[in-house]
Amino acid sequence: MNDHLKAVLLGLVEGLTEFIPVSSTGHLIVTGDLLQFKGNTASTFEVFIQLGAILAVVFLYKERFVGLLDLKKKVGLSGMNGLILLAITTAPALVFGFLVHGYIKTYLFNPFTVALGLGVGGLIMIVAEQKLPVSKINKVDELKPRDALLVGLFQCLAMWPGVSRSGATIVGGMLVGIERKTAAEYSFLAAVPVMCAATIYDLYKSRAFLSTSDIPIFMIGFVVSFISAWFAVKFFIHLLGKCTLKPFGWYRIGIAVLILVFL
Repeated sequence: MNDHLKAVLLGLVEGLTEFIPVSSTGHLIVTGDLLQFKGNTASTFEVFIQLGAILAVVFLYKERFVGLLDLKKKVGLSGMNGLILLAITTAPALVFGFLVHGYIKTYLFNPFTVALGLGVGGLIMIVAEQKLPVSKINKVDELKPRDALLVGLFQCLAMWPGVSRSGATIVGGMLVGIERKTAAEYSFLAAVPVMCAATIYDLYKSRAFLSTSDIPIFMIGFVVSFISAWFAVKFFIHLLGKCTLKPFGWYRIGIAVLILVFL
């Protein structure tokens, strides 16, 4: 299989899994391992294509992001209040990520730890759906600083590959009283600042491994990631209006078992 086709497949995996609770990082690690797409350039590629998925969310929620720039607005998830809420959610992951980034990259980026994160995370997702408190927040504009902080603390769990950033924030939000669909939408919005920061930091540290000959493959992955993430987010939000997260929990457990069997 040539590198262009690998770029398409990895871009598809990134876009389809980044914002649903199944762990895009875990799927990329396993897929890259199966495709024998490894090394410093491959790792940088997997970081870069995340920008495509991030851009898809920015386009889908462009009115919301434009509203964040209107500093005259002071209520809800808009203007300065919205920026503060997103900053509160982002801060714990930035601090924790800065402290343990090297350890995570060295010891946790392998199929076994991914399988562990997928399986345990799936089990927690299933149990959480059965123990949910009554929803107190049904719109992202109703979020308070305390809610934003709690979601941010849950987001730190996603540092373990396989746990899933969206899974941690959605389940965390639901456990603190945020309605399921609202928790998912806030998860998408909160993903943009933390993913941009993490991606830019990783790309900066990997700049020595980049060359102009890699541009075509990187752009293919970027475009495929953008398109597939666009459809995945729209489908996921539609799906949450009809079902719980349990199917995703069982899927995670099934994939975890398959990874361990092949290992």
